[in-house]
Amino acid sequence: MASSLAARRLLSRAAAARRLALPLASVAPRRFSADAGPPTLPPPPPQPVVEPPRSEGAGASSSSSTAADAGGAHRSSPGAAAGARRQGRGAGYEEEQEKVLRASLLHVPRMGWSESAMVAGARDVGISPAIVGAFPRKEAALVEFFMDDCLQQLMDRVDAGEGEQLKNLKLSDRLSKLVRMRLEMQAPYISKWPQALSIQSQPANVSTSLKQRAVLVDEIWHAAGDVGSDIDWYVKRTVLGGIYSTSEVYMLTDNSPDFRDTWTFVNRRIKDALDLQKTFQEAAYLAEAVGAGMGGTVQGVLNRVFQNRGS
Repeated sequence: MASSLAARRLLSRAAAARRLALPLASVAPRRFSADAGPPTLPPPPPQPVVEPPRSEGAGASSSSSTAADAGGAHRSSPGAAAGARRQGRGAGYEEEQEKVLRASLLHVPRMGWSESAMVAGARDVGISPAIVGAFPRKEAALVEFFMDDCLQQLMDRVDAGEGEQLKNLKLSDRLSKLVRMRLEMQAPYISKWPQALSIQSQPANVSTSLKQRAVLVDEIWHAAGDVGSDIDWYVKRTVLGGIYSTSEVYMLTDNSPDFRDTWTFVNRRIKDALDLQKTFQEAAYLAEAVGAGMGGTVQGVLNRVFQNRGS
């Protein structure tokens, strides 16, 4: 009886041990086995796609937005084409502006350096006067065109043959002739030239005016045969710029036939500038001339001009 009870207890314990060991034995090899891959999971069920409710207003808005986008793309095409046309006719438009400015110079002696002269010039060449509005600085544009055109004429005359004649002259005579050639171009506009000087001295225009005069003086020295590049290059151009400016002012007060007094004034001042034996008084005069050439006041220069007219 006792032995049978002990045997049943042993059997029940073995059965319990088998129940506990079986899950561990069956699971552990699958988890750490090198041959077994990860367990495959079934794909998740597809989620239903629910579209938000659309009202009639939203649909109309979307349709109108799409139509507006399409319309905007359609409208941008003519604008781009117009821009391309403007670029294509840019050269022609500049030629029209040049024609207007050149024709306007014929009206300057009567109308001055004014917008009215530009309007009259536009009508003369058959261009709408509205083109005058395209010039941001109307009167200044006319004066600056005249300055550039005179410089081009001077260079053309030197290249056409007068430059060969200059080679037979000494330096002071070459400079005097070139300055005279340039100032003679202002003779038809001498009565209106004070207005031009006033326009050039305005803050918005003075920078361009100084640049144009600097280029003019440099071209005169170049045409006279100066090719130096040392410190004298700056000194020569500064002094000649002063002489040119004072001669320009002197010309405004010259009542002699064909401005003969002005040409005498130019000759004398250029010779003084090139004369190494000039007196201290002449050197002081040239200093005043340099000041006028650098954009200083011309009152002191005018005083000295009138003092030296009889000398």
